[in-house]
Amino acid sequence: MEVIPLGPGFGAEVRGAGLAEVAASDEVYAAVRAAFEEHSILLFRKQAISDELQVAYSQRFGPLEVAKAASLGEGTPFSILTNIDRATGKLVPADHKEALRARANQLWHTDSTFKSPPALASVLSARVLPPHGGETEFTSMRLAWARLPEAQRNQLAHSFAWHDYAHSRGKIAPQLASERERSTMPPVCWRMCWINPANQRPSLYLASHTYAIEGMGKDEALQLIERLIADATKPEYTYLHRWQAGDVVMWDNRASLHRGRPWPDNLHPRHMVRTTISATDADGVAELRPARAAA
Repeated sequence: MEVIPLGPGFGAEVRGAGLAEVAASDEVYAAVRAAFEEHSILLFRKQAISDELQVAYSQRFGPLEVAKAASLGEGTPFSILTNIDRATGKLVPADHKEALRARANQLWHTDSTFKSPPALASVLSARVLPPHGGETEFTSMRLAWARLPEAQRNQLAHSFAWHDYAHSRGKIAPQLASERERSTMPPVCWRMCWINPANQRPSLYLASHTYAIEGMGKDEALQLIERLIADATKPEYTYLHRWQAGDVVMWDNRASLHRGRPWPDNLHPRHMVRTTISATDADGVAELRPARAAA
């Protein structure tokens, strides 16, 4: 197995081992898990992907999330990201909920910060791709943390932030998050620094879902959140993945941000399938929780 670096200080392509080998072999899983802990983003090319194989691979890393209420794939391990209407086979219009969700996914975020427990990792497979556009862009929040001034790291290491799915969706359309989504996913509070137990490397933990910081005024907190994300996602710090047929990308939600990039979605279909692995206390969740219920 070879691990070939991709991005500016993070990300790698895995060659010589694929999803099937990881699912079948403890030895291969251990090698890929070590690469995941080190590089945060892993790319596998030319995979003979199926739903069953994606689940088998993902389950190696931990328990799978069930897709959230009112989403495509609800009640299954699959989050479906598509602009294809399953009933008609045609492309959805620009004001369709799935088209608006694609716009929301173009905000810098990491998956499931609005859930309890949050996510360890996501595995995304390309099923139908547009001829151009629709890339996925990544940045390392581990490296973003290291670039912060020491005084700010000391402050944020003991700060807690609030995350809400409805907050990020409201940036696109006021009612994009349905009442059922709001009621089943109330806001949650997490420490702003996530330390990886495997290597003790800290990461800045926030996303487009982050809307408040404990002990800080609303406007001040939003300005800080915006500034931290902007600093972390400067072009020189990012890796843009241009999808090819058969690609599967896995990322560490503890240590990265990502966003989808636009494409002519009124002209070309795009269909992606994501499985998401829940984080456990062994992945550092216990250290994220505040000692008391935040006000």
